[in-house]
Amino acid sequence: MASSLTKDSARPGTPGSEKTFFGHPRGLATLFMTEMWERFSYYGMRALLPLYLVAPGGLHLSAGTATAIYAVYLSLVYLLTLPGGWFADRVLGPRKTVAVAGVVIMLGHLCLALPAAASFYVGLGLVAVGSGLLKANISTMVGHLYDGPDDPRRDGGFTVFYIGINLGAFIAPLVIGTVGESVNWHLGFALAALGMALGLVQFLLGSRHLDAKSSLVPTPLTPAEKASTLRKGLIWLAVAVVFYGLVGGTGHFTLNWALIPLTLLGLIVPILVITRILRDKDLDSGERSKVSAYIWFFVAAAVFWMIYDQGGSTLSLFAKEKADNTIFGWEFPVSWYQSVNPVLIMALAPVFAWLWLWLNRRGKEPSTIVKFASGLVLVGASFFLFLAPLSIAEGGHKAAAMWLVAIYFVQTVGELTLSPVGLSVTTKMAPAKYASQMMGVWFLAVTAGDSVTALLSNPAVGGINLDRTGFVALEAALAVVAGFAVYMYRKKVKAMMGDVR
Repeated sequence: MASSLTKDSARPGTPGSEKTFFGHPRGLATLFMTEMWERFSYYGMRALLPLYLVAPGGLHLSAGTATAIYAVYLSLVYLLTLPGGWFADRVLGPRKTVAVAGVVIMLGHLCLALPAAASFYVGLGLVAVGSGLLKANISTMVGHLYDGPDDPRRDGGFTVFYIGINLGAFIAPLVIGTVGESVNWHLGFALAALGMALGLVQFLLGSRHLDAKSSLVPTPLTPAEKASTLRKGLIWLAVAVVFYGLVGGTGHFTLNWALIPLTLLGLIVPILVITRILRDKDLDSGERSKVSAYIWFFVAAAVFWMIYDQGGSTLSLFAKEKADNTIFGWEFPVSWYQSVNPVLIMALAPVFAWLWLWLNRRGKEPSTIVKFASGLVLVGASFFLFLAPLSIAEGGHKAAAMWLVAIYFVQTVGELTLSPVGLSVTTKMAPAKYASQMMGVWFLAVTAGDSVTALLSNPAVGGINLDRTGFVALEAALAVVAGFAVYMYRKKVKAMMGDVR
């Protein structure tokens, strides 16, 4: 999207008071473009990842192992938003942390571009770390551009920023996916590195337009805390090096020695974090009740993301082998399916925003609980719909591309019903002491859902073929039942939520 910089008569001292970006502080243009290019690199690589993992010219792994790697990678990205936020709050501040994140992501994509399995896994790790650092902080800097939560431009600013995310996500598979699948896998990954490089340059050149708060370290570590943190970090690093050195040195190392611990981490950490908050004696009874109610939303979201994120793995691998990926006789790359969701988001998000307002004016807007239940039922319905192309494929025919587009459409409607509401209810139900950390807890729902997928699909653990009719039907039924359970217990949950609506 081209910058629309116009003269503005904003209050002196307001960030970007001389010029605006579609009526918003000029710094929003910097963050918009940075996030667009970062999402371009992230979603482009993500569209190629499962296809490369199973391709004869790639790593030539089984579909189960590829799905497990993909799920673990996604779970790590969201798990690492917690330390990413902590690092900015205690060490570097959001602005410097995002700059470091851009460099780490770019190096990760460059490692993916090298034709070696070892560098590929190092690259995945670097991209996950960098994404965790960036994801936790760039939205914070958008908030810094405005005069607090009551600034009338604030919601619109986040909407513009959200468009940048989806614009990058839409373009990426069309460019990176096409080059990766049709020309060379590693050239596709190199394009992802170029995208992040462009985003980083844009950020560094435009950072002068950001608010001064973005450079501050809110609660810097004391010298004693720095020493303690460094000591603990080195101890855990030494333990990992010794352990994996012994496993590798004795010839027992396999990919699962890395995958399974990371998968378990994705399940254990969310439980520990929520338990710690719930048991905090500084919380009053009302705050503790809200956290207890939030667990319902957390579990529901984990079930939702477990199914939803298979759109990039299970559905993509199915499309590669068993779908007729053509439109009017013209064949398109499988990775292009990953552009369906972001274009639908951009088209439908304004419709949903209008719909909720229209219903609200008439006193008929569904409650948060009903919206959540609807999101679960819809994502379950998308997998019931998946049974049709599965049945066609079992009959020895190629399923039409529109079946998959229909599945992505239903999932996107479910996402718009659940995801924005989840972000909102997280901020409303967070205890004052954990106002910032609770957003990280929301992201942990994605981590938990993807970790379950990783365990189920890993040949060494569950070994389940996730594109088999029986299991797809089971997942669909689980989501629908979970949606009805949330709805049936809505009065109990509403009572626990206190004054939150």
